[in-house]
Amino acid sequence: MPDASPPAAELPKTYVPSAHEPTVRQAWDEAKLGHADPNTDRPAYTLLMPPPNVTAALHLGHAFNNTLQDILARHHRMRGYEVLWMPGTDHAGIATQTVVEKRLLAQGQHRTALGREAFVNLVQQWKDEYEATITEQLQSLGCSADWSRQRFTMDPICAKAVRLAFAKLFADDLIYRGKRLVNWDPVSQTALADDEVESREVDGHFWYLRYPLVDEDGEATGEHVTVATTRPETMLGDTAVAVNPDDPDRAALVGRRVKLPLANRVIPIIADDYVVKPDANSDDPKARMASGFLKVTPAHDPNDWDIGQRHGLEAINVMAPDGSINAEYGWTDAAAMEPEAQALLGLDRFAARDKLIEIFRERGLLENVRPHQHAVGHSYRSHVPIEPRLSDQWYVRVSDDRLVGEAQRALQADQQTQPSPSRKGPAVSPAEGDNTLAFHPSRFAKTYESWHAELRDWCISRQLWWGHQIPVWSKAVPAHEARTVAEQWQDRGLAVQIQEPEGGSSMVHVCPEDDGAVSELESNGFARDEDVLDTWFSSALWPLNTMGWPDPEQNEATQGLLEKFNPTSVLVTGRDIITLWVSRMVMFNRYFLDGAGPVPFHDVCINPMIQDGHGQRMSKSLGNGVDPRDIIHSHGADALRFTLAQIATGTQDARLPVDMVSPHSGATFTPEEITSPAGYLVAAPTQTCPDTGKTLVSPYGNASGLATPTEETPLARNTSSRFDTGRNFCTKLWNAARFTASRLDRLSEAPATIELAQRPPIDRWMVGRIGSARARIDQAVQEYRFADLADALYDLLWRDFCDTYLEAVNRSAKDDPAQQCILAECLHAILRLLHPICPFVTETIGQAIPRGNTKISDFELPPHDGPIATAQAPSAQPLEQTMEQLVQRGIALIDEVRRVRAERQLKPRDEVVLHLDPETNQLITELDGLVERLAGVSEVSQDPPPANAAPATFEGRSFAIQTSGGLDPAAERARLEKAVDQAKRSVDGFEKRLANRNYVDNAPDAVVAETRKRYDEAKQDLAAAEAALAAVQN
Repeated sequence: MPDASPPAAELPKTYVPSAHEPTVRQAWDEAKLGHADPNTDRPAYTLLMPPPNVTAALHLGHAFNNTLQDILARHHRMRGYEVLWMPGTDHAGIATQTVVEKRLLAQGQHRTALGREAFVNLVQQWKDEYEATITEQLQSLGCSADWSRQRFTMDPICAKAVRLAFAKLFADDLIYRGKRLVNWDPVSQTALADDEVESREVDGHFWYLRYPLVDEDGEATGEHVTVATTRPETMLGDTAVAVNPDDPDRAALVGRRVKLPLANRVIPIIADDYVVKPDANSDDPKARMASGFLKVTPAHDPNDWDIGQRHGLEAINVMAPDGSINAEYGWTDAAAMEPEAQALLGLDRFAARDKLIEIFRERGLLENVRPHQHAVGHSYRSHVPIEPRLSDQWYVRVSDDRLVGEAQRALQADQQTQPSPSRKGPAVSPAEGDNTLAFHPSRFAKTYESWHAELRDWCISRQLWWGHQIPVWSKAVPAHEARTVAEQWQDRGLAVQIQEPEGGSSMVHVCPEDDGAVSELESNGFARDEDVLDTWFSSALWPLNTMGWPDPEQNEATQGLLEKFNPTSVLVTGRDIITLWVSRMVMFNRYFLDGAGPVPFHDVCINPMIQDGHGQRMSKSLGNGVDPRDIIHSHGADALRFTLAQIATGTQDARLPVDMVSPHSGATFTPEEITSPAGYLVAAPTQTCPDTGKTLVSPYGNASGLATPTEETPLARNTSSRFDTGRNFCTKLWNAARFTASRLDRLSEAPATIELAQRPPIDRWMVGRIGSARARIDQAVQEYRFADLADALYDLLWRDFCDTYLEAVNRSAKDDPAQQCILAECLHAILRLLHPICPFVTETIGQAIPRGNTKISDFELPPHDGPIATAQAPSAQPLEQTMEQLVQRGIALIDEVRRVRAERQLKPRDEVVLHLDPETNQLITELDGLVERLAGVSEVSQDPPPANAAPATFEGRSFAIQTSGGLDPAAERARLEKAVDQAKRSVDGFEKRLANRNYVDNAPDAVVAETRKRYDEAKQDLAAAEAALAAVQN
């Protein structure tokens, strides 16, 4: 094994991450770390980086997600896998266009004044700026992705994949255009898919509006019906009033008509089973609030749309795209509206609601108002209530078995609660990808499964300029000519669809796979669709287009990737995009690879969400987020990574208490908190620096606009004390390395081979602990238990290596070259095991600590000259149970001696004499000096102890510790009385548990046996403590 340089003495006293991290990154770049070779025989391990949006710099959630991925990548790379971690960024259509438009508006400009091409170029500049920022952030975090293959969802390779995927779906009748109600975002002014809508509970009202009944001539009869609604502003578009046919009193009015106030429209009363019958005593809150009469507004409510389709009702749209009341978007009888209704035109929907209610109240047509909490859909981007809107949009027929069925059949059988549907048609069943997809934790399989149970077709068109423009050219032709026109283009080999006639015309849609026929189409009056595709359409192709599909061999960077690395191994992502992204990737991967092909990934690892100390999700608006760049600057990348792994449990979301850093002094303090108008606990807008008394602005104050940072009152930043744990861990490793370096002066004198079985127990124990840790680490990674991984590494370094082994060999290693070799090899092994989670500090130490040229039996640490990141993980036999028990017994004895030493306030150099029974004396002999070195023992004796010796207990047996100072009888009695009391409580607890037949009969046998064993030990401890107390009292 080669010696390393520079010498160990070059490790500075203190680890300063910023002094070493750039050098380490350069070494990785020179080693081409992360570059995957598809031509190797090594088994593949593949991860797809969920592409961050190019809207802004990354937040802590991104750092969390990518840290877990990098741990997986580095772990498997060091175990012989050819790892491809595919990085990239997402164009994020709605989000990116929105932030750029906001910047334009702040400058007094609008995108329409710029024009489409100029605006897209402006967004491209934004994308270039933030893509570079994102890449730098990820690399500074230590992400070892294949940066030479970084993709962007709108780059030429991805754009070609999107074009061909759309064309195939179009040709296979899995994409179509239709007029129906969509989720409309009035702020972004675009349609949204169902899974882009967030349901929120809001405090609203039921308004009870009276509609006058009219006779056959349209004259008022003096009677009325009362409708109950949560959205009174939409009554301007009502085209019927519905009652339940099983409601005899109200059903008697079916066939009669009412006249809408303000709209001045006469509409029928119809019968429909959807209507909820009123029942004041019902468990159904809708029944308790219902009036029995339902206003039907097909253009503004999805359920009303369904009623309208069943009864042939007209759909009248009374709103503009921005959500204001408007007569120019499908209000077909607007000319008949009452003059007073003119005052509603141009008003925002909520302002119009208030005005309309005021008019109804003045006319005596507002019967009642009742408070009502109910769920309202909100845009996941603008966070405003969505507006159901009738419009022509493009859809993917995800309800087709070729898509939804393949997604359902992909799920592992043991994670399904319902059998997946049988495959339709001539396709082979079962197919390659069936039952090969697993979620971790498994409970998230239910989210995936439930989503597909009642899946509606996916609206994929967005009324934006930034994104993949829909590759369809359309033309309106007379309905009777549509078939002829379509056939002309079908004869040219192009995919064509005909949209049903409306107003005497049909739309002929042509979807070419490339631009070869575009000029001819346009010269024949066809125009390209103005809309762009939903961002999630291109993202759904991520497992394919990142590897060059459909023509991976045409690009040098993608050659061989699809064959080698798809299916990928695991996707690490958040639970909030199981429906938006995971489901669609499964559909598309299986569909485009042989129709029922492989899944895009075998495992889906759902990482927890990061929350603040109050369990609130971190967000800019709440000002409770922590910038990962700040933590890297203050604590180092490894401290950030270790802490994030440590909180990544599979059982709950991760909470980080948020502290604040004063810009005046750099002091960290707990901020004063208030309750925001929305009910969240947030930092008060202004804070007082604890050191200087000066005022500062909190991130919440800045985000909410309640406080503005100035030179005198600067903006504070957030941090979290939790990251101190990671920093302390790295410091512990650094100090352990410096200590190890100080004990390697005779390394070159070590023998060529070392038989571990002939070494002292502590050496065998340490190597065995490394073997046991390796097994524990591998198991944790295999099961995506990152917190357990961090715990295993913490125990190995802190407890086993530092607290036990280093202390044990502190003196003996100076004169034992073989032990120096074992010490060096153990540290290097620990560095390799730690590397995936703390890559920077381990690389820095690894290059500074020498290794010997000795072969140690049962301990494999393959020689390696390059970065640790490209080395192989160590292997050693896990610790034998007998050796584990031997050393653990010794450590327990050491702890007891140390306790007495602390009570006697002995200094480290003050040695003691142990007076032991034969069994404990034998233990000390077998441990070969371990107890003496770690407990400060000068002599071990089996002679009776002197009167002033301190009594102690070990494994239920009494022994004595002779110190140079005298014994305080009163203090010793008090200590032993407390020990007896604690032992009695322990015995009582075990007795009660074992007396519980339900526990004994139903708990696992191993658990009950362990309880009985601990009960016996507790009784022994009690007897020993009572004997010691009796001896002192006598």
